[in-house]
Amino acid sequence: MTRFIFITGGVVSSLGKGLASAALGACLQARGFKVRLRKLDPYLNVDPGTMSPYQHGEVYVTDDGAETDLDLGHYERFTGVASRKSDNITTGRIYSDVIARERRGDYLGATVQVIPHVTNAIKDFVKSDITDEDFILCEIGGTVGDIESLPFLEAIRQLANELGRERTMFIHLTLLPYIPSAGELKTKPTQHSVKELLSVGIQPDLLMCRSDREIPEGERKKIALFCNVRGEAVIPALDVDTIYQVPISYHEQGLDREVCRHFGIESAEPNLDRWVNIVDRVRQPEGEVTIAVVGKYTSLLDSYKSLAEALTHGGIANNVRVRLNWIDSQIFEQEDAVQHLEPCHGILVPGGFGERGAFGKVEAVRFARERRVPYFGICFGMQMAVIETARNLAGISGASSTEFGPCDEPVVGLMTEWLKGNALEKRSQSGDLGGTLRLGAYDCDLKAGSRVREIYGSERISERHRHRYEVNMDYRDRLEAAGLSFSGLSPDGVLPEIVEFPDHPWFIGVQFHPELKSKPFDPHPLFTSFIEAAVRQSRLV
Repeated sequence: MTRFIFITGGVVSSLGKGLASAALGACLQARGFKVRLRKLDPYLNVDPGTMSPYQHGEVYVTDDGAETDLDLGHYERFTGVASRKSDNITTGRIYSDVIARERRGDYLGATVQVIPHVTNAIKDFVKSDITDEDFILCEIGGTVGDIESLPFLEAIRQLANELGRERTMFIHLTLLPYIPSAGELKTKPTQHSVKELLSVGIQPDLLMCRSDREIPEGERKKIALFCNVRGEAVIPALDVDTIYQVPISYHEQGLDREVCRHFGIESAEPNLDRWVNIVDRVRQPEGEVTIAVVGKYTSLLDSYKSLAEALTHGGIANNVRVRLNWIDSQIFEQEDAVQHLEPCHGILVPGGFGERGAFGKVEAVRFARERRVPYFGICFGMQMAVIETARNLAGISGASSTEFGPCDEPVVGLMTEWLKGNALEKRSQSGDLGGTLRLGAYDCDLKAGSRVREIYGSERISERHRHRYEVNMDYRDRLEAAGLSFSGLSPDGVLPEIVEFPDHPWFIGVQFHPELKSKPFDPHPLFTSFIEAAVRQSRLV
């Protein structure tokens, strides 16, 4: 029997519902339960694929090609359960489906309304694509009281009635602000937030209270009394020094125990040893390296959430602390800007779109190649490495990407068609932007004797993609003559997936996004190897 846990948030946004959901999933998983996590997003975009990273952070891509909310990255990193298209829904997608059904006449002439048609569509999504999971954890985006989230709250209220309270649970995450002048934590915002929930017919079964300090027992009792929950169901969600401490802290506060009590489940205590080991490595590293991340969205670090975590995982694997030096790529278009890279032990250029800052990234690539500093180019970072090689080693002075406009030497260009499975995918410059990139998992064959073949320990790999432009294979011979090896290709040999300089200490560019598959307890091999190379570099400096 599958049970459903709905996680809502109140008072303010950015309290960490996604992290709380992921941590709860990890605790239940450690008790031996099978879990799946889902996100219900109230914005009108069909998916976050066309949203600026400044608006909503990174776009997390699943194996089956869904462009989803970054919280799904938390879910995967904490549970190891691969997310699917069926694990993220938006208001835009719900309304698109409802309107499409109305146009087809599926509603048989009925007046189409939010209730029951929109709420039914939401409920169908929540209950879809379930096999033998013990728990489905559904996070509702936004903050209680937002007009956008009302249909979702109504839908989960209805589901609780239909499935019965023995199969459903409501968890509400709130904030307890500390007022310095009063010298105390304030519970009133939490009370008002619960009142908002009650106004739409939802009584929370458990409260998670975010705070930057211990919550006195008296305050917990007060919250329980005024919010109509058991005292043990008021769970402190205190700030911690590493997110990988969160499952341990929540277990110590009794979160998973209260969930089991609510459902009347008897289970063994969870085994959280792997989280304890991870936290120990984070807190007590044997060394430290500095990695320069040369990007264009560095003013909002959520734009690179999975990347930052994957670098941390590489540090965990090598038992070192990874300090990240976030550098806006535009500064490299100024004189003497390379001084920002001098103290770094590794340089990483991540994915991105558009011309702004692109040639600053090219200069960062040149610095890494000429100074023999470990270099890792991801997606756009691989393309910039190819352009740098073409310009400065292969003598192709006009080398550029058609993403920046017409050029004489399109070393990178729009791939207008490729095979996805047995279906021919077609793209055009004037087509829709949403959902039209090369998305999801694709296979890649690794060249015998290459560094990446050694790193992966495999002949064929599968990695997740999200891009529209490809390196032009017409330039392969000239680039390889200049020393750049095409060490990873699509199985049909048409698309370049990985390039490397064999005679460089560590220089690899990949067209895919390896950060999306890295986990603290299973670091991605490329990040593990990159940080290992940075450790070696640190001993030379």
